[in-house]
Amino acid sequence: MPALIKVGIAHSQFETIHPFLDGNGRVGRLLITFLLCEKEILKRPLLYLSHYFKLNRIEYYDRLQAVRDRGDWEGWLKFFLQGVAQVAEEATLNARRIVIMREEHRDLILNRLGRASGKGLQLLERLYFRPIVSVQTAAEITGLSFANANSLAQPLETVGLPRETTGRKRNRRFSYQPYLSSFSEEQN
Repeated sequence: MPALIKVGIAHSQFETIHPFLDGNGRVGRLLITFLLCEKEILKRPLLYLSHYFKLNRIEYYDRLQAVRDRGDWEGWLKFFLQGVAQVAEEATLNARRIVIMREEHRDLILNRLGRASGKGLQLLERLYFRPIVSVQTAAEITGLSFANANSLAQPLETVGLPRETTGRKRNRRFSYQPYLSSFSEEQN
């Protein structure tokens, strides 16, 4: 049996038994991603079906209920697989947008930061794994002193990468907003 079919069946069965008082939906949707990783279909837990289920909420619940009431596995699995295909396509498009953005931001840093571009690029690369950082974290990432990391923040912020979010003079945090925005529901 194909792995995606097994995952679709597992999700339906999990949602049917409802083992918890709260959180069944979240845990059940997380189970999909974990099973896909466990079966090595995904290398990282990046497939987010919750948005698809939310957009098609009535059909989602109807399909699950049809399995319980009439054994309509075909209807459920067709709906589930359509969701996987749609979300995977959206994720692919988003990944392409991120790669393009990454190259544009690398070029921006190289062209605008001068001698600081090396450390700016070093920080940029880490922002893809940790998009919200403090000056202290930026210092640790780049190997700069706190003062120099703080100074690096100004030209990066001037070109829009990253943006200070606290509005304070001390204990500032910076957010790589263009990257974070690529994951918002409005964007996708």
